[in-house]
Amino acid sequence: MLLCLAAICAAVIGGVAVLRLNRASTASLFARLPADDAVVVYIDFHALRNAGVLRLLGASRMLQEPEYRSFIEQTGFDYLNDLDSALVSFHSSGTYFLLRGRFDWKNLAEYTVNQGGSCYNTLCKINGSTPERKISYFPLQPGIMALAVSQDDSAVTRLEERRPRRKIEIPAEPVWSLIPAGAIRDNANGPAGTRAFARALEGSDAVLFAAGLEGQGILLRMDAACRTHAAASALTGQLREVTARLRDLLARENQAPNASDLSGVLAAGAFEQKELHVLGRWPVERAFLQNLAGGAL
Repeated sequence: MLLCLAAICAAVIGGVAVLRLNRASTASLFARLPADDAVVVYIDFHALRNAGVLRLLGASRMLQEPEYRSFIEQTGFDYLNDLDSALVSFHSSGTYFLLRGRFDWKNLAEYTVNQGGSCYNTLCKINGSTPERKISYFPLQPGIMALAVSQDDSAVTRLEERRPRRKIEIPAEPVWSLIPAGAIRDNANGPAGTRAFARALEGSDAVLFAAGLEGQGILLRMDAACRTHAAASALTGQLREVTARLRDLLARENQAPNASDLSGVLAAGAFEQKELHVLGRWPVERAFLQNLAGGAL
């Protein structure tokens, strides 16, 4: 939950979201990912670019590293300008990317070979920073890169074909994450502010987090799918109880929920049950976004 919240908040710091989603195309790409028991994240970089958020990221130290600047100079590719969307699967066998943007495939292949990698036909391979980080990629379409980081140096070939799986309704928001129950359980050792919420969500089959613009901030929403009405009812009660306990804790410490920190965001949560689904809403105000950005806005 915290990972998704951080990505979502960073996505809308500019206060303006310009959506350009092609849901049918995104759903088609989603079918290629090894998504079973994997956390899947989608980010619309085109919307973030129009919102001015990527200019904020461009000032960070990481993006000014010599290696990254060299990569830009040699390949002509800079995600701040050239990447439009990213669909990513964090799977047990590796991390898989389907990237939409503008790629100079010739420059990318030359860079790969110059860095000690190899390209055969359209499939390129290169070693990453550690032995288990082997990078492979190929052009799925002229404007779509399939890429994988795995111990298997040909892992990207898993993205060549679509997989039969249940259909997913692609959210309208520019940033979303689909999280399976196993990944939620793994968050039990996460930050204290999210531990109780993660434990409450362990009873769900999968949870969708998504966010879009609302006023000067964003609205983070949750859709947790349960197997039975009883499970959905129990989860709704648990989430309400966790939120109430957080509010009580803040009150005992003579603190009002602070919209500029995580406790304030979580304390503002509201939940309801609809059939087998538990729906949650957290308004995220600009003050929290500014703190997340280090006061850069």
